[in-house]
Amino acid sequence: TAEKEKSEQGKVIAIGDGKKTDDGKIIPLSVRPGDRVLFSKYGPSEVKIDNKEYLIATESDILAIIE
Repeated sequence: TAEKEKSEQGKVIAIGDGKKTDDGKIIPLSVRPGDRVLFSKYGPSEVKIDNKEYLIATESDILAIIE
């Protein structure tokens, strides 16, 4: 049997410019700094900066924006 994957929630601190297409165009991101989001538990990468833990996620790791 498959286990149900748990999702997590967090706050977007910063975003990049967007996704670059093969022809060089930038597709803007739909999330903004300050958004609360649900993301896949095993999607983002964990990093530690100045003794604080952060997650680096692609937009495809984000399941929903909580309003």
